[in-house]
Amino acid sequence: MSILLNSEFGTIEMSNDVISTVVGGATTEIFGVVGMASRNQVKDGINEILNRDNYSRGVIVRQEEEDIAIDVHIIVSYGTKITEVSKNVQERVAYQLENDLGIKATSVNVFVQGVKVQAIL
Repeated sequence: MSILLNSEFGTIEMSNDVISTVVGGATTEIFGVVGMASRNQVKDGINEILNRDNYSRGVIVRQEEEDIAIDVHIIVSYGTKITEVSKNVQERVAYQLENDLGIKATSVNVFVQGVKVQAIL
């Protein structure tokens, strides 16, 4: 599946894997995010934290005509304020998509799939 963007020079087709990589990279940089989670935990494994190669399993990209919606599945760190982490993810993902790819997302939905205790070293 891919996203079609119309410009004055023609149509650009962008793969969902490219969008997922940008979204996953922006998400994992946020303080309080332990990692990306799979959107289908029963099939993929409940406790699995996705690495950079598997970000597409934790991000859903939907296009309805000109609107683009992004669903992000994350695992947050214990002790952080989930609402603030989610808000920061929404803002960062929207910024990175517009800045890096020129895509304006109409909605960024954050799904917290779990909370993980971070070991202090």
